[in-house]
Amino acid sequence: MSHPVDVHVGKRIRHRRWMNGTTQQQLAEKVGIKFQQIQKYETGMNRVSASRLWDIAAVLDVPVSFFFLGLDADQDKEAPSSDLPGDILTDKEALELLRSYYAIPENQRRRLFDLARVLSEAA
Repeated sequence: MSHPVDVHVGKRIRHRRWMNGTTQQQLAEKVGIKFQQIQKYETGMNRVSASRLWDIAAVLDVPVSFFFLGLDADQDKEAPSSDLPGDILTDKEALELLRSYYAIPENQRRRLFDLARVLSEAA
């Protein structure tokens, strides 16, 4: 059985890889492993060593701490419920929306964000 921390780290690897438009094969080649190993990391089946996580973070251009963000919230069973899906990082539509959002130039993105906030408050 996979440890919850390994599953969380794997989801964060998949999320960042997908946001970068990097395939499992491309990431594996840059890190020097087989793509099947990336698959196992992303599902939490295999634990990522510290040195491998360091290499993956470098390739995906994030600090190692990125992979642990939100971990406390995942572990907190008493966390209040929200309107968001349980794991937004596995929602393909949400990830596509994020990728599209960050492809917009920053000044236009800020205006879109303000519009979305106003619309959500009016709903």
